[in-house]
Amino acid sequence: MNQEYPSTLLERAVKEFTKLPGIGRKTATRLVLHLLRKKEAEVAAFSDSILTLKREAKYCKVCHSISDTDICPICSNPKRDHSVICVVENIQDVMAVENTMQYRGVYHVLGGVISPMDGVSPSDLNIESLVARVAEGGVKEIIMALSSTMEGDTTNFYIYRKLSQYNVELSVIARGISVGDELEYADEVTLGSSIINRTPFMGKNI
Repeated sequence: MNQEYPSTLLERAVKEFTKLPGIGRKTATRLVLHLLRKKEAEVAAFSDSILTLKREAKYCKVCHSISDTDICPICSNPKRDHSVICVVENIQDVMAVENTMQYRGVYHVLGGVISPMDGVSPSDLNIESLVARVAEGGVKEIIMALSSTMEGDTTNFYIYRKLSQYNVELSVIARGISVGDELEYADEVTLGSSIINRTPFMGKNI
């Protein structure tokens, strides 16, 4: 047992919490001790919500966002503009764009960005399903709302090349998002402005 912890049970719980992104040992210890002070029913509800999420959560068959059903509420909403698809890296980015209340189209979640250094290739992402959606027809514009990083720009260009044969407008969010910033951490006003003031993507934006 680590001498820092008076209990192997505490040490084990802390170790599991440190596996979460951005959680160090001090924060993990604080969270574990917080849960330890809670009533058993509250801790059970907490753990049950995580297990239920893992077991029952689905991914939309259209856009790949998380959903309780096979088709997410956004994709199944007839009031959304299905002719405009906003391409994002992850589910957090869908939530970030939705919070701006400036966008009424639909989404496509790639599940990451192309990053050879991290071993992420185009085949690891939901790019072919995006091409298939465009090929079906009815899509007028693709908004590429990826983080303004080298990996994001590389992914933008790859998608541009894949969709160049189709009669669809490609645009990229305005660079109100600072270079190197990740989309999910942008404030709502800046992100909303970047969506509204998007510019055509001609493969020369990077």
